[in-house]
Amino acid sequence: MAEKGRVCVTGAGGYVASWLVKLLLSRGYRVHGTVREPGDVKNAHLKKLDNALENLQLFKADLLDCSSLLSAIAGCDGVFHVASPVPSGTVQNPEVEFIEPAVTGTLNVLKACSEIKVKRVVVVSSGAAVALNPNWPENQVMDETCWSDKEYCKEIKNYYCLSKTVAESEACEYAKRSGLNLVTVCPTLVLGPMLQSALNASSQILVRLLKDGSDSVNNRAWKIVDVRDVAEALLMVYEKPEAEGRYICTTYMAKSKDLVDKLSSLYPNYNYPKNFTEVDEGSKGFKLSSEKLQRLGWRYRPIEEILIDSVKSYQESGYLD
Repeated sequence: MAEKGRVCVTGAGGYVASWLVKLLLSRGYRVHGTVREPGDVKNAHLKKLDNALENLQLFKADLLDCSSLLSAIAGCDGVFHVASPVPSGTVQNPEVEFIEPAVTGTLNVLKACSEIKVKRVVVVSSGAAVALNPNWPENQVMDETCWSDKEYCKEIKNYYCLSKTVAESEACEYAKRSGLNLVTVCPTLVLGPMLQSALNASSQILVRLLKDGSDSVNNRAWKIVDVRDVAEALLMVYEKPEAEGRYICTTYMAKSKDLVDKLSSLYPNYNYPKNFTEVDEGSKGFKLSSEKLQRLGWRYRPIEEILIDSVKSYQESGYLD
């Protein structure tokens, strides 16, 4: 296979990044992956990927230390910035835990890319940077022109949405000022099989529905996309010269009850929630459109396949015992 070039993936050991690394290696790219500790057992799955021995090099890097990023990005044609802090539990100090790592980390990656003169940077943002906008016209599908309202995110203390919104908007401003070729992708709730051994935040949501057995859960709307389809979208916007601006990456919108109905028809023996409480989700209930990404040629898999492959992965990893 002819070598496609050399690219860097930040946070390579994470859920989405691992699938992206796997895809890049399968398509003939040489990959520089940044991780906190290359020798850490939680990155062991990367070394087992096909072609990893020849074409994957892991670099110890800290997003808050620009010089460590320079050595990882050196020699690369492109960069995929995937690493970002994800909430697990209560946030004591949002500025330190979320906002600073997300925003400063992203800007440090972009500055290093400018210095090394990479051809294109793809930043993984989030549907969270799109969907929290109470001023968006009701019944109008949200597209790439919609941004989450920063003040509203602060008001409802949704620091993850705030961090993704600020990081993406600052990245776009930086690219405008510097002339850096930047594309951003905004995936919604990412499900599908895991390559890493630790249960990530989005997979936890599905595992909870399968085994928690709660008396009642909020019947909230989930905007779902498969992790493998996200990886394909990231590679597509990197490879297609006509790709520009931001791209929403989502497929299905399903309420908790719809997911449980679908799962229990496939797997009747798990311990599902008994009741569902209707909730007013405000702007979170709005529909998002991936039409722009589909016009580029992006396709996605059926919801049944996402759920079946997710459950199989959790079973194999021992999370549903």
